Amino acid sequence: MIDRRSFGKQVGAAIAASILSERSFAQNTSGMPAATGSAASTQTTPAAPAGPPLEIGMLLYPGMLPIDFVGPHAFLSGVMNANVRLLWKTVGPVAAVGKLSLVATTTLDDCPKNLDVLFVPGGSPGTIALMQDDVVLDFLADRGSRARYVTSVCTGSLVLGAAGLLKGYRATSHWDKLEILPLLGATPVQERIVEDRNRITGAGATSGLDFGLFLVSKLKSQQYAELQQLLNEYDPHPPFHAGTPKEAGPELTADIRKMLAASHEGARKAALGAQERLGLAKG
Repeated sequence: MIDRRSFGKQVGAAIAASILSERSFAQNTSGMPAATGSAASTQTTPAAPAGPPLEIGMLLYPGMLPIDFVGPHAFLSGVMNANVRLLWKTVGPVAAVGKLSLVATTTLDDCPKNLDVLFVPGGSPGTIALMQDDVVLDFLADRGSRARYVTSVCTGSLVLGAAGLLKGYRATSHWDKLEILPLLGATPVQERIVEDRNRITGAGATSGLDFGLFLVSKLKSQQYAELQQLLNEYDPHPPFHAGTPKEAGPELTADIRKMLAASHEGARKAALGAQERLGLAKG
């Protein structure tokens, strides 16, 4: 088992070498001469960890919330010796909420059969449509049946549930949608991150950062995740304390529930449809 000091030296050296390599590339392509001498000639970039790469599949879809995806991606993309595939039906831009497009790199058909991580972000109205998309649900059910970890952030858990992947599991979601999870056979838990066997779900949008670090610690180690946390200077100190219904208070919570009423009802109806399709409806 690698100790903290050795780990820090190895991964720190890899990161430092990568930074130095990028700087050298920038200097060379801008017409500046490369360094010469024994130090430069003997400098090498540490090899990635031995063995087959981890296969990480992160689903994109129209109408998703970018922050649900970007938070986890920031940490998962920093895992050495891993293929991070951005999945959708077609390769190319996928329009998310806020007029921001993310680019799918791999089609569902070309996604590896066996994944180390299957990840689904949330975000309305995309979630509701995806909960009724047989092509995507069949894909998730297939890959999820073999994946090492089946994961989500925010309302992505509703999509996993609609694919039949949360039956009998504890899970979380955005606080406004938690009560929908039982329709999909899941036990709702109001926590930032919920781990139940190989299912790992994160709560609302910004929990994706915490989720990402937690997942990296599972894939690698706590020390590896801590290094990423420090590298990214993830040390949140929000200017306000209104991120949960308990902290926000009843008035603000009621206002947000009114704003999300149509989204909540749409997700509930989609869950009822999935419940019937999966044979979860009580007689």
